Amino acid sequence: MLDFVQQLVSGVALGCVYGLIALGFVLVYKATEVVNFAQGDLMMLGGFFAFTFIGMMGLNYWIGFAGAVAAMAAFGMLAERVVVRPILGYPQFSIIMATIGLGYFLRSVAGMIWGTDDLKIETPFSQGVLRMGSLVLAYDKLSVIAATVILCTLLWLFFNKTTLGTAMRASSENMLAAYYMGIPVKRVVSIVWAISAAVATCAGVLLAPITFIHSNVGLVLGLKAFPAAVLGGFGSIPGAVVGGVLIGVIESMAGFYLAEGWKDVAPYLVLLAVLLLKPEGLFGLHVRKKV
Repeated sequence: MLDFVQQLVSGVALGCVYGLIALGFVLVYKATEVVNFAQGDLMMLGGFFAFTFIGMMGLNYWIGFAGAVAAMAAFGMLAERVVVRPILGYPQFSIIMATIGLGYFLRSVAGMIWGTDDLKIETPFSQGVLRMGSLVLAYDKLSVIAATVILCTLLWLFFNKTTLGTAMRASSENMLAAYYMGIPVKRVVSIVWAISAAVATCAGVLLAPITFIHSNVGLVLGLKAFPAAVLGGFGSIPGAVVGGVLIGVIESMAGFYLAEGWKDVAPYLVLLAVLLLKPEGLFGLHVRKKV
C-alpha cells in the first residue's frame, strides 16, 4: 500500500508538469486555433533561463523564478509577433510547420548556449521529506502538486474575474465578433502567447527537482503533454490539467507494476481507449454532425 501511495504521488507530480505544458497548448489553441508544437521547447528554454538566473548568476530562487517567467513571457509575445502573426490566415499546415521549426530552432540555440549536458536547479524543496508513519513523501514532488494547484487557481481567477480575462475568453469564442466589439484582438493573442510561455516556464522550473534539464527535454515532454491535452478534451483548460495528471499516474504505475517497456506505452493505450469511447475527450464538448 505504501508503494502504491508513493507511486501515486510521484505520478501526480509528473502529471502536473504534463498538465501545465498541455495547458499552454490549450490556451494558444483556444485563442488562435493554432496548435503550438514548440510548447515543450518553451518549457525547456524557461528552465534554462531559470538555471542561468539561479545556478549561474546566484540569484535567490524566487527572484530567479520570477525573472525566468518574465523573460519567457516577453519571448512568447515576440515569438507570436515574428513567427505566427505573419502567417495567420494561411492553411493550418503552414502554421504547424512554423511552430515545429521554432522548436528545432530553440533546441539548437539552447544546445549552443548551455551545451548538451544535463543541468539541475537547486530549489528550497530539493532536500527533505514528509514522514507520516511509514509513508515517506519527498518535498520536491509535493511542491510541484501544490504549485500547480495555486497556478491553476490564479489562472481561473484571471480568466473569470478580470476584464482582460473576459476579453480573452471572448476572443477565443469568436475572434471576429470580439474585434467588432472593440476588443484589441492582436494584443489579446500576444498576451495569450505570453501567458502560455510563462506557464511553460513554471513547468520547467517545477520539473527541475524531479529530473534534469537538457536541450531535448522539451521535445520528450511535449510529446506526452500533447496527448494529455487531447485526453482531457482539446480546448478544455481543466481537461488539460486532468489529462496530464492521468498520463503521469498511468506512466508511474505502469513503470512500477508492469514489465519493462510498458511505462511509455500504457498512457497511449489508455488514450486510444478513451478516444474510442469518447472521441471529444473527457471534458470536450460533443458536437454531432449531420451527414
